[in-house]
Amino acid sequence: MMAQINFTLNLDELKENLMKSDLNDLVKSAIVIVLNEYMEKERDDYMDNESYDRSLDRHDYRNGYYERDYVLNVGKVKLKVPRTRTGQFSTEIFEKYKRCDQAFLLSLTEMFVNGVSTRKVTNIVKQLCGEDVSKSMVSNLTKELDPIVNEWTNRPLNVYQYRYLFVDAMYIKVRENNKVVSKAVYIAFAVREDGMREIIGLQISHAESEENWANFFEHLISRGFQSPSLIISDAHEGLKKAIQKKFIGTAWQRCSVHFRRNISDKFPKKDSQEAKALLRNIFEAPSLKVSRMLKEEFIDRYGDNQKYEKAIEILDEGYEDAVQFFSEPPEAHVHIRTTNVLERLNSEVRRRERPIRIFPNHQSAYRLIGAVLMDNQEMFDIKNKKYTHFPDKII
Repeated sequence: MMAQINFTLNLDELKENLMKSDLNDLVKSAIVIVLNEYMEKERDDYMDNESYDRSLDRHDYRNGYYERDYVLNVGKVKLKVPRTRTGQFSTEIFEKYKRCDQAFLLSLTEMFVNGVSTRKVTNIVKQLCGEDVSKSMVSNLTKELDPIVNEWTNRPLNVYQYRYLFVDAMYIKVRENNKVVSKAVYIAFAVREDGMREIIGLQISHAESEENWANFFEHLISRGFQSPSLIISDAHEGLKKAIQKKFIGTAWQRCSVHFRRNISDKFPKKDSQEAKALLRNIFEAPSLKVSRMLKEEFIDRYGDNQKYEKAIEILDEGYEDAVQFFSEPPEAHVHIRTTNVLERLNSEVRRRERPIRIFPNHQSAYRLIGAVLMDNQEMFDIKNKKYTHFPDKII
């Protein structure tokens, strides 16, 4: 069961927003499972026994299913409708759904993308349509939806060639063996050769280490991922070593925003605005030649000032790793010199995860974060918008 939370829900506003939104396949699949499960329960109640129970005084027999297309406001779905031998059993789910389809949409969207507890889901359903849905049923549905997320997070990656790979890790709290422990969430975001963006990796493991990052990359490779032109990340030592071992020949781009922050943290507390501006220009220069000139200008201007000694040392040591993006097409520079795109994705995951605070188990964390990533992937596909356009000839 997911963590229990308290929040104020503006049902009318949320309902209106949901009905206007483009709900993704995750929610549609969830609705199919809910309706099928509910009809199965209806037949169990009618039969007054469970499947395979033997009774001499039984009044009817289960007789499999028939398929029925059903049009929802999120599109057509195919349902498995239970039937009995006498034909006297008839499901009421279609009439009930007409009265409370919005409730199911709300409940499922809230549960699988916003991490609401099963108790809250049952309350929302009852409030909107006057129907009771047991906590055990919601919990079972949650488990049945795991394959939807698992299939997406384990899909083959050999269909496309990926040019850029962004990787990062964030931390969450999970209850494990009656203790609350910190877990690292590894996320991979890639840009294909055709310029389309794709979230390709999710894994939850222990703290960041070379071994865990190597395992994450092995998982990507096992699904058909091939070495990209450039990998963009922060400068975690274990991550850097794992990249070198698993992607031989791939260039590594150190996030220039993190790097600049490491340098400016060593600036004097006062009168350093001019230095910060010049430092920013180094990594936002139009070409590598101009960038190197600005770097030398920075060192010439502040090299004799002891207050900048440590900052210059860091700049000199890490500069080459932070300007690898210059070897790529100019139109891509603004996108690939930082991990900002992945930071924004992490922020969205954090926004959905924050109300839960502590996940009850590993699988609930994987389920929620996977659903959030699927939801965000849908946003990337809107209007077939490309991340950037590359020249026909790869440089």
